Amino acid sequence: MSDLTYAGKTAGTGTAQPAGPPPDPRGPLRTWADDLRMGLAFALRGGREGWMRTLLTAVGVGLGVALLLLTTAIPGALAGRDQRGAARAEVPASDAEYVGGTVLVGNVDTEYHDTMVRGRLLLPEGPDAPLPPGLDRFPKPGEMVVSPALADLLDDAGSDLLRERLDYGIAGTVSDAGLIDPGELAYYAGSKDIAAADVNVSRVAAFGEDADDQAMEPVLVLLAMIVFVALLMPVAVFLIAAVRFGGERRDRRLAALRLVGADGRAVRRIAAGEALAGALLGLVAGTGLFLLGRQLAGGVTVYDMSIFASDLDPSPALALLVAAAVPAAAVGVTLLALRGVVIEPLGVVRSARPRRRRIWWRLLLPAGGLALLAPMMGRGDDAGAFPEWQVIGGTVLLLTGITALLPWLVEAVVARLGRGPTSWQLAVRRLQLSSGTAARLVNGIAVAVAGAIALQMVFTGVEDDYKEETGHDAGRYQLAVYASAGQDVGVGDRIEGTEGVSETVTRVSTVLAGKKRNPRNSVTLSVGSCAELREMAKLAGCRDGDAFYLTDTYGSADSTHMATAGDPLYLDPSYDGMAGKALRWAPPSDIRPARARADSDGNKYDGIVATPGAVPDVRDSGAFTAWVDVRLDPAVPEAAERVRNEVAGADPLLSVHTLNSEIYEEDFAGIRTGLAVGAACVLVLIGSSLLVGQLEQLRERRKLLSSLVAFGTRRSTLSLSVLWQTAIPVALGMALSTAFGLALGTVLMRMTDTPVAVDWPSVLTMAGAGAGVVAAVTALSMPLLIRLMRPDGLRTE
Repeated sequence: MSDLTYAGKTAGTGTAQPAGPPPDPRGPLRTWADDLRMGLAFALRGGREGWMRTLLTAVGVGLGVALLLLTTAIPGALAGRDQRGAARAEVPASDAEYVGGTVLVGNVDTEYHDTMVRGRLLLPEGPDAPLPPGLDRFPKPGEMVVSPALADLLDDAGSDLLRERLDYGIAGTVSDAGLIDPGELAYYAGSKDIAAADVNVSRVAAFGEDADDQAMEPVLVLLAMIVFVALLMPVAVFLIAAVRFGGERRDRRLAALRLVGADGRAVRRIAAGEALAGALLGLVAGTGLFLLGRQLAGGVTVYDMSIFASDLDPSPALALLVAAAVPAAAVGVTLLALRGVVIEPLGVVRSARPRRRRIWWRLLLPAGGLALLAPMMGRGDDAGAFPEWQVIGGTVLLLTGITALLPWLVEAVVARLGRGPTSWQLAVRRLQLSSGTAARLVNGIAVAVAGAIALQMVFTGVEDDYKEETGHDAGRYQLAVYASAGQDVGVGDRIEGTEGVSETVTRVSTVLAGKKRNPRNSVTLSVGSCAELREMAKLAGCRDGDAFYLTDTYGSADSTHMATAGDPLYLDPSYDGMAGKALRWAPPSDIRPARARADSDGNKYDGIVATPGAVPDVRDSGAFTAWVDVRLDPAVPEAAERVRNEVAGADPLLSVHTLNSEIYEEDFAGIRTGLAVGAACVLVLIGSSLLVGQLEQLRERRKLLSSLVAFGTRRSTLSLSVLWQTAIPVALGMALSTAFGLALGTVLMRMTDTPVAVDWPSVLTMAGAGAGVVAAVTALSMPLLIRLMRPDGLRTE
């Protein structure tokens, strides 16, 4: 009995074909049900070979199903985050509204080791004051209610500086209703001091508002759709590959059924039943993995984002679709795989030369995808939303073209390979006999890499549209402290002596005008020492008592006129609806011009700058605001945290900002974060599924490996042959995926109306990541390979 597979058809062999079996009296539905049930029985009770194949299929399918369920649950989880954030939104009240039913809320957000800590100070103003979500009572002055994650952080031995900053007694825990995710650092503290504060304090009548349903820009919606397709396509490819694990051994077992009287159609239906068993078990296993991962989700934080387990619920419709599609795909793929295989009673015989794969229909898939996407080129944001199904359909067809072309490419290339060392020849001959199996294992990697390359190109191309250049010189200063009028404008002096602070530059300023009320023109008056003024202007000479009007900047004419006209000037004039101090000030008679200098924000100052001696008795009047730039010593650890502690000690309502040279639009950053998280999950799936497939391939070949070792083949030679068998399809797959990724990325950039440019380092990184996953899988399969390379593997029963 030959155990080689036959991929051709018996037509052309010269033998007449029988007319076929008579109709089954049981009826087609009963026949299908009986044969599928027999296949299920073989899979579960067919001995070690049967259940081993079923187990491998279940593992592969289960990993895919778990990720599919996770994907269907993510939109609901993100919506849950938005709803929780909206539920705690503060609805402001006017002074005349809700008498006795308001609460004063002070914003005291801070950072700790680059992580945001959400803080609120509360002072109820009556018995009907609204309570923030997640609290069962208002904390008393000196008490705070903290989130579980913040409570754990405060208990950590290395959080001394944070405990010093949040110097309140812990009186309770914020429940899930008051948090956007389980890893959020948040607290509510009671305070009486905010009653007299005017800055960063608001009177709140209620908590909760509708979630923001503002539509994203068309380009961002396009990116979200492509991310969705690019992450799910590799999962679908691996699911299809998983149901074909152990196909060669299954075909040989089915030959025994022909020997006892089953016809060709029956054995195909029985084979579909075996695949169905693995798919159903995989569905159960995947559901279990998802439920397990769901319970662990709250403890996992990726890119400062985590999810409540209660929010991670798949859409019922999508979950039912997964439950129906996976078994149906298992049956369909099995029947499709057996359409060209003839299973005879004495074996599965390759009695004719296998047909070479045709390329013409494989090219139709990417061509169809390009045909769907091409009409949308040049749209950008100006032509409205992109047609959803046209975008998804075109992308799916283009990426599916990889899975269709890769088997043809592997077959065409390995057919021309020959001479080389023994390990090379063993690998090439194996690939020549079963190139389809090797291509199937690499297909998922290729699709994932192509999608990642395309998305990386688009993100790089459009990021300038969603990036705001703040102008901050983060290399010059790292922190900035802002004090509004009425707050402590001398906070810079307190920070200056803090450990780890190399330099501080304080800019104290107010509005200066020629009228007390509703002036037509106004300029800025900034006060500081000569050293501080030199950060704002280029001064030829300076001493206390000097003042300068700035030139070479916006509003220079107004500054010159106010400084030299001799008319009375007023600090902090009042406007309709806004009270001011309206303090009178006379510029020094020797005020001089000076050219403006750009600050750490990249902006040039305008107006008038003066030393404290030129503005007597008014600097501490409450009319000035202060901006303090802080330069940190990188050699001193925790320097930024010490500065924040000093500022909080001066006034918890003061704002401390980390200076960044650029910031990204929130939706764009969220989509990019989603891609990073999803790509990590897909890579784990790819590696896990590929490892299962590799182990299954080695298990099927254990007798061959043992035979070669028994005849004297070196183990190093066999190990290298396995490496070559993996490396050749992977190299071809990476080349094909790079080409398709560049093509898809070019089309998407044209669709977003972005100049086409290739970020080659990113492209090579994506391709290297795919190859790295395969290399890791190959290394992990080596222990099994070494164990199988033993002569006792020839033993049989």
